[in-house]
Amino acid sequence: MQQQKRFLALDVFRGMTICFMIIVNTSPDEAFTFAPLLHAKWHGFTPTDLVFPSFLFAVGNAMSFVMTKWETTPAPAVLAKIFKRTLLIFILGYLMYWFPFVRLDKATGHYAFKAFETTRVFGVLQRIALAYCFASLMIYFLKVRTTVIITALILLLYWPVMWFFGDAADPLSLHGNAVLKLDLWLIGPDHLYHGEGVPFDPEGLLSTFPAIGNVVAGYCVGYFLQRKGGTYEALTKLMLAGFALLVLAHFWNYSFPINKKLWTSSFVLHTVGIDCLIIAAIVYVADIQHKTSWTPFFQVFGKNPLFIYLLSEVLVILWNVFRFKDGTTVYKWLYDNIFIHANPYIGSFIQAVLYMLLCWAVGYWMDKKKIYVRV
Repeated sequence: MQQQKRFLALDVFRGMTICFMIIVNTSPDEAFTFAPLLHAKWHGFTPTDLVFPSFLFAVGNAMSFVMTKWETTPAPAVLAKIFKRTLLIFILGYLMYWFPFVRLDKATGHYAFKAFETTRVFGVLQRIALAYCFASLMIYFLKVRTTVIITALILLLYWPVMWFFGDAADPLSLHGNAVLKLDLWLIGPDHLYHGEGVPFDPEGLLSTFPAIGNVVAGYCVGYFLQRKGGTYEALTKLMLAGFALLVLAHFWNYSFPINKKLWTSSFVLHTVGIDCLIIAAIVYVADIQHKTSWTPFFQVFGKNPLFIYLLSEVLVILWNVFRFKDGTTVYKWLYDNIFIHANPYIGSFIQAVLYMLLCWAVGYWMDKKKIYVRV
């Protein structure tokens, strides 16, 4: 019974993350989006910046339950599972950015095949795949204590690497950071994200290494709750740990600013600290207070997180690919002709929430049919 409750807390935490992720990813007009629903432009932090690291935290939390089953499984079988899952998630992420494999040629007005040479290599699911792979390998072969030490060293070493390998004038700038330099050398500008106006990938290879810390932290929290249970003593320790990490992140921010797009070490501590407090609150309300009437909504997302995330991304891509004769996308047309009349900002928020509810409805149907997509 106790194990089921902890799975409930995990499903709810993961579901809340997916729910918020869909809302912040599907605003029809960024110019009329509430500030907390936008990422920080560079240094700094907004609630939206917590979404992705929270998903990594949830991945690590889920790993803490899987690892106990692997203790009696032969190493070759475990490695096969880890690499298979890593490869599948990475490929799904890559194909999602390539999808729908065509692009609009503005000169002719026709769609043309999107060449491999211009596809984005790294991204959200790719980072999840790589961070999961490194974290699970370390935990399986080196155990928890050694993994935590190595993760701490990664966070510490990432600090001087970013300072010494970036531009001397401003090593943490958009144009001169070490993350960009490595990606340009490794895969070139055409395979990078161009949403910043220049080639730069916020999920670049170098910044994936500190992201391992979010997965390892999630594993440690899950492992801790399994051993100590949902007791007041356990929650007190978890909340104290979260508060301590927030304090450390605050002071580290002065010399290594909190930055989601560079995934700085202070950003890792800051987000892990907040996630510790959030999951402690969920365990307190759902496990200790037994107030669970609100949890089924988020459990729908938590039981099929990868599928619902992919569905939300693919569907909105399609709505933004197909256009009317004036060039307006279907998704933008809905905003300009329906939702904007409520108020530009409120209408934008309502449309994103309704889109989230559409994805939730699919997840609800899958849950009722006992359809759970596992990778």
